Amino acid sequence: MDFMTALDMGASALSAERTHINIISMNLANAKTTRTADGGPYRRRSVVMESIPVDASFKEQMKTAFDQQLRGVRVQSVAVDQRPHKLVYEPGHPDANADGYVAYPDINVVEEMAALMTAQRGYEANVTTVDTIKQMFTKALEISR
Repeated sequence: MDFMTALDMGASALSAERTHINIISMNLANAKTTRTADGGPYRRRSVVMESIPVDASFKEQMKTAFDQQLRGVRVQSVAVDQRPHKLVYEPGHPDANADGYVAYPDINVVEEMAALMTAQRGYEANVTTVDTIKQMFTKALEISR
């Protein structure tokens, strides 16, 4: 594996984790949103990631057996959660139904914060990886002097 492949792998993971953090932040920001442009309460979203090859097609033919297992990551899609909404009795709320219940998104703040911490740690790990690759590249250039 060369330096550029390692950087590509780290960069793909950074991009995917950034998207994951943004989606979690959107969920937290809309935890009490009862009315959206689509109508009805906000629906929780989650990120679906998949592994992808990191090399160009020409390099595919020149790989060793070890290098053929190297993969990056990308966001495949953002899934909309289909959990039922939480009904809370608030008869004075403008979005209350005829029985006085308001439909809120089924977003558990503790669950979202745990997911945010996990995504943050993944992001930090990949920043460390990219920094280490840069340091290795710099040391390799110093050796060649």
